[in-house]
Amino acid sequence: MKPIVVHKGKVAGMDRVNVDTDQIIPKQFLKRVERTGFGQFLFFDWRFKKDGSENEEFELNQPENRDATILAAGQNFGCGSSREHAPWALQDYGFKVIIAPSFADIFYNNCLKNGILPVTLDEKDVQYVIKESQAADYKCTIDLQRQIICDDSGFQRIFDIDPYWKEMLINGWDEIDVTLKYNKHITEFEKQHRL
Repeated sequence: MKPIVVHKGKVAGMDRVNVDTDQIIPKQFLKRVERTGFGQFLFFDWRFKKDGSENEEFELNQPENRDATILAAGQNFGCGSSREHAPWALQDYGFKVIIAPSFADIFYNNCLKNGILPVTLDEKDVQYVIKESQAADYKCTIDLQRQIICDDSGFQRIFDIDPYWKEMLINGWDEIDVTLKYNKHITEFEKQHRL
């Protein structure tokens, strides 16, 4: 995974609550076994009309939200089924950080395990970010080391993250990488306990 230490990026606002994983990546696109290629199907039923053309009213299709790497959304983001494809789709589309007042637990952990930083902020702070994102080229900076999110207008907030996941994201590690850090000890144990 790619490390996240400091990320500055364009913000797309999605002022919707209870966005579930079936909206993030609809079930008909879950047939793939690889982790890539899901971005094209992200929010498929909202992004596209029945004829396949873009729904110009959907938030991510707005000009100010194109090429955003940070998504700000309402409460309970990622609720619904536990599909890991949801963070895969968000990441493949280009999102590195998701900001919301609350996340579904399994989705939150799936984001962390796949290299996406979920940032939990107070409702009023998320609403500020969503409102500001309606302006063209609104950007935020997320400093994971200092656990601070800020913009160029003076907005600055501290966010919480478990120290374990903070270290994982800063180093770009997944759980296999952590296991491999102990490879020498594992090898020694195996030598001593051969059957």
